[in-house]
Amino acid sequence: MYRLSRLKYVFPLGLFVSLFLDGALSHVWAPLFFRYPYSMMSELALLWLVLAYFFENGIDIPLIPFAIAAGVVADMYSSGILGLYMVLYPCIVALTQLLAKYFSGSFLSMIMIFFVDVVAFATINYWAYYMVGVTNTNFGDFLAFSLAPTLALNLVYFVVLYWPIQSLFNWATTENKV
Repeated sequence: MYRLSRLKYVFPLGLFVSLFLDGALSHVWAPLFFRYPYSMMSELALLWLVLAYFFENGIDIPLIPFAIAAGVVADMYSSGILGLYMVLYPCIVALTQLLAKYFSGSFLSMIMIFFVDVVAFATINYWAYYMVGVTNTNFGDFLAFSLAPTLALNLVYFVVLYWPIQSLFNWATTENKV
């Protein structure tokens, strides 16, 4: 069914735009996002993948392959460690799928699941960088100066973009009725 819907164009385009905006917003708003000692990571691609799971309306989007592809692009563009995002994006999609089984599809449930996803994503990302020596920040500083601002930024993204993305997916998953 995915092949026959407008979603086959809308979803990859939205994923590409969200990946582009993650980098562009981080660059343009660098003085705001990375003001010492705080740092915020824009995770619009993660938001797109999570909301796509909830808004696919019975059309099974191949989220894991798209998450892997988005991870490869993100790795090549920004992270410096090839394979980190390539593994984390599909793991977060799988975590979303697992958590969604136990909660309703309400706005509050979705924002809570996204909250857990961002915490898991940022924490695993931190641990990976810590293990290879890219960062030497202690865990308490990570929680206060990186995770908390990242959560705040991405939850604002969620609240602001929830209804426009839902409308876009509703349009893309409904048939043309003339």
